Amino acid sequence: MKAGSPSWTGIHVDRTIPDTMITLNPRPRSSGIFVRKAQTCTHIRKSSSGERTGFMRCPAFTFPMPGVSGPYYVFIFTSTAKNPYPGKNQYPYILPSLHLLRMVEGSYTCGTSEFPLLGMTIGEMLESIAAKYPDTDAVVSVHQNIRWTYREFLARVNEIARALMGLGVEKGDRVGIWAMNHAEWVAIQFATAKIGAIMVNVNPAYRTYELEYVLKQAEIQTLILQGRFKTSDYVGMFYEACPEAYEQKPGRISSEKFPFLKNVVFIGQIPYNGMFTWDEFVKKAEEISSDELIERGESLSFDDAINIQYTSGTTGFPKGVVLTHHGVLNNGYIIGEGMGFTEKDRLCIPVPFYHCFGMVLSNLASATHGATMVLPAPTFDAEEVLKTVQNERCTALHGVPTMFIAELAHPNFSRYNLKTLRTGIMAGSPCPVEVMKQVNTMMNMKEIVIVYGQTETSPGVTMTTTKDPLERRVSTIGRAFPHTELKIIDSKTNKIVPLGDIGEICARGYSVMKCYYNNPSATHATLDSNRWNHTGDLGTMDEEGYFRIVGRLKDMVIRGGENIYPREIEEFLHHHEKISDVYVVGVPDIKYGEELCAWVKIKDGQCLTDVEVKEFCKGKIAHYKIPRYVCFVTEFPMSVSGKIQKFVMRKDSIKMLGLEEADKVVTA
Repeated sequence: MKAGSPSWTGIHVDRTIPDTMITLNPRPRSSGIFVRKAQTCTHIRKSSSGERTGFMRCPAFTFPMPGVSGPYYVFIFTSTAKNPYPGKNQYPYILPSLHLLRMVEGSYTCGTSEFPLLGMTIGEMLESIAAKYPDTDAVVSVHQNIRWTYREFLARVNEIARALMGLGVEKGDRVGIWAMNHAEWVAIQFATAKIGAIMVNVNPAYRTYELEYVLKQAEIQTLILQGRFKTSDYVGMFYEACPEAYEQKPGRISSEKFPFLKNVVFIGQIPYNGMFTWDEFVKKAEEISSDELIERGESLSFDDAINIQYTSGTTGFPKGVVLTHHGVLNNGYIIGEGMGFTEKDRLCIPVPFYHCFGMVLSNLASATHGATMVLPAPTFDAEEVLKTVQNERCTALHGVPTMFIAELAHPNFSRYNLKTLRTGIMAGSPCPVEVMKQVNTMMNMKEIVIVYGQTETSPGVTMTTTKDPLERRVSTIGRAFPHTELKIIDSKTNKIVPLGDIGEICARGYSVMKCYYNNPSATHATLDSNRWNHTGDLGTMDEEGYFRIVGRLKDMVIRGGENIYPREIEEFLHHHEKISDVYVVGVPDIKYGEELCAWVKIKDGQCLTDVEVKEFCKGKIAHYKIPRYVCFVTEFPMSVSGKIQKFVMRKDSIKMLGLEEADKVVTA
């Protein structure tokens, strides 16, 4: 270092310095860090000793520092040189010591990592893992008595991929799957990705009204569905939505309502009209050679879209989130890394596959590490989960808070040996701190983590890790995912807020969706011109980069892990002949986190009960969308400008329904 060049040390300050005086070169060198001359040096002043001192404010996004978050650092320099920046050109100075003592402000961070993103398709990843761990269990479906090693799983995936090609499914075609947690679901997930088809997750809770919408909006070409489960008659609901299929032959469906639909496959052997049985479908694989499958795979790019998942929308109808190989594969891989997964781990999966929690946080987190996917039941059953963890010696368990609450409260809980458990994820809705502590101790999940995100981000953007202190793992949603940028902004100004201040969480990076399918206006409302995904969630970020959720800009309701947009329910209830107007809000609930409360204004001269409102909903919309509470009113709280004040409705509902205790539950 030459004589007279500035030396630098960090300083503790409690205010923001208004002018940028230097910027840091984003490329660190082994010998130090280079700086360049800024436009102004207005804060430089001469001290009594003749040294020049000054405050420097630097944008952090030009200088990633491991373990440091936020966009602003403040430094002080001292120099005995007459001019710290001689000449007009850029003069690099090597800084031998640079000590950051405190980040002044700015809720921005970018997750760092020692490993790169995976640059491959899902099919290529599966081939690699199957070659590495051929005899390790890949899928164990307890309720179906199915057990596939990775070698067997790959063979079944390839067979189903060729069968889909035999049906005429091309790259980019939409293949819908309307089923619960079965081994076939997992195989279809990987098979569609292998041939470049776009798998459309259809919620098993959907009824005819919602099925019709998804079939049309996603332009589904092939639908794969399961048989009856309890009161859900999937075949019957399909015929109700598309009655013409009953008179047509398999593979030759022609419908004016659903012009793209050609094939329907039944997961079973009952020969329903217009549908292929499962065996008939699989036999189609004989029409396609292995070379043709390989050729299809070679034509794919990891940036291709391979999945559409429906999430609630401001228009009152669900929006189809388009996700890529690159997004979901890397998200699953990073999550598995965060839990310390290896081929020796066995993950019990009670969360639904149609949701990102099942498809990505579970299936892909396991497959990318050669771990085992264990399916305890087609839908959640607390005792089946406990039994499966014990019998299959599971090392990890996923669930939304309500699932863990049900498992802990089960009368036979103490009978089951859960000592093999180590880790898992609690996510899907706000996680009560006390529940996290109980799971940590009573279920032996000392390395349980929290993941936060949304469907639009594949889904995870923050995560606690097994290495985080217990207090952080039970009270925050963690720090930014590797390779993911996060910021918290003032939604009115779009400016980054100071550390600790509340604002809207925004995310940018590999995991952000391509778009909403066939919905450019909704896409532009969520993704800004710089590809930041605006989550609508309100949160804070602290000095160490940990995030907390404090609320939502949107009035979306999360009930037991299910995202519900009240506008959709409101529009549906407006079809009731006795309802004049209706608004739906979320209210706190100890079991599900939130429940729906409908404020209903009845037409003059009409009478209506809450039972009638709920009966009107049954069989037409998913059960979790049916309001638990119905309040009949003559007017709605409004602002002076005539806007509905839903926050007032929520507050009044809590008081009227006696939900004060539920409202006190502390969440991360």
